[in-house]
Amino acid sequence: MEIKKNIEKAKKGDQVAFTFLLDFYWNEVYGFMLKRTENETDAEDIAIETFSKAFDKIATYNPEFQFNTWLIAIAKNVHIDLLRKKKSSLFIDFTDEEDNQAYNVADTTPSAEDELITEQNLSQLLQFIKELKPHYQEVIQLRYFQELSYQEIAEQLGEPLNNVKIKLLRAKKLLAEIIQNKR
Repeated sequence: MEIKKNIEKAKKGDQVAFTFLLDFYWNEVYGFMLKRTENETDAEDIAIETFSKAFDKIATYNPEFQFNTWLIAIAKNVHIDLLRKKKSSLFIDFTDEEDNQAYNVADTTPSAEDELITEQNLSQLLQFIKELKPHYQEVIQLRYFQELSYQEIAEQLGEPLNNVKIKLLRAKKLLAEIIQNKR
């Protein structure tokens, strides 16, 4: 009985009646949409929009039907609209100009010249490494060319982990000095 009175008051623009109906049916609409969307934010957005649309169109409500059934029908339509919006935003139309720009993206694969330069740099780097003492050459080789972890290098050399780290640090420092002096 109280629901019908508040619906009638709401039809006449009574804000207190709107608030009563919102409070009374919120959990039902929100819970229904939460089950459908499995997303709290979407369910809340849909519930808010549902009540907004319901109150805008409350004059069209037919009292022969349950008010909550009417609200759920509105909620379903709002949800469908939301899904359509999301689906349409997945498909973006490209102009011919944008399409051509996509095909003219620079090719990042190295050219023959780039590969030659890389080989020459590597060859030069290997020459610099050969100027290091043999135990420094070994840790550089194991770490950067065989890609072993510090622990694996320590095990292979039979040395403590800290020694390996210090050796590698010194080797890199000496190598940097050699490269700097050659330029």
